Amino acid sequence: MNIPFISFDQGNALLDWIEFTEALTKGHRLPKAKIGDTFLYRNPDTLLTRSAWIDGMGLAVKTANIFPGNPVAGKPMINGAVCLYSDSDGALDALVDFHLVTKWKTAGDSLLGALRLANPDAAEVLIVGAGTVGGTLIDAFSAGFPQAQVRVWNRTQSKAKDLVASHPGTLVASDLEPAVRAADIIVTATLSSTPVIRGDWLRPGQHLNMIGAYRPDMREADDTALTRAQIYTDSFDTTLDHIGEFMIPLAAGVIQRSDMLADFYQLDRFPAYDPSQITLFKNGGGAHLDLMTSHHILQKWNAQT
Repeated sequence: MNIPFISFDQGNALLDWIEFTEALTKGHRLPKAKIGDTFLYRNPDTLLTRSAWIDGMGLAVKTANIFPGNPVAGKPMINGAVCLYSDSDGALDALVDFHLVTKWKTAGDSLLGALRLANPDAAEVLIVGAGTVGGTLIDAFSAGFPQAQVRVWNRTQSKAKDLVASHPGTLVASDLEPAVRAADIIVTATLSSTPVIRGDWLRPGQHLNMIGAYRPDMREADDTALTRAQIYTDSFDTTLDHIGEFMIPLAAGVIQRSDMLADFYQLDRFPAYDPSQITLFKNGGGAHLDLMTSHHILQKWNAQT
């Protein structure tokens, strides 16, 4: 039996953002995933292994090899792959490109949150951060909210201009505060350790969707934003005790665990859009999403072969 290796270009050509969010929804109707992460270090290099098992879907092990010295030699800093295994007998079903899985998982996770919480007729989407993820978010949110004008803000404005130049129809936001105030959907994808979004800038009817913070010391929104908003996330297990966005205000008593209203395993508790409310969604990621994404990619691959 030939085990397929699905490359970035091969898999990317098969996928659609809306169909992918539907696949994530179906994945969260299955039994809750068992997940586990391991880290191995050889300073300054890191091997990260993320594993997940969903009964009825299968098993996945995603490896990320992070070699910070590679770019100097003209090589990618991060390499890896996802091994996807059969739920019935544990056999290897496919190898899937690491960057393909990460791209679709990350932006699709946030898009699903926005499709559930944000104004479906949003006229302005603001992307905060002009890195690789920012470009993917433009594609994802343009598919989810095709009538919206997408603007990009970045601390270094030249990077925002470069990203906008590669995505016709998008515009640069020169000043963050007025851009946040004007937007219906704000999506943050920064590596900031201090909040870049202030709750005083927000207004009822807006949706704040945050991706960047992934460490215990990182935050993208201040306490006021959290206390003013209805709070949702993709997974309580991967956010509440692991990411500073929630860990820091929870420890300080600014918010309580009861303020966390639902995660994707409780999608029926995500309310219809309410123009009187501010909603906040935190994208925490997790190996279970890598598994759902890889499984969907393999299904699309099998359907066209």
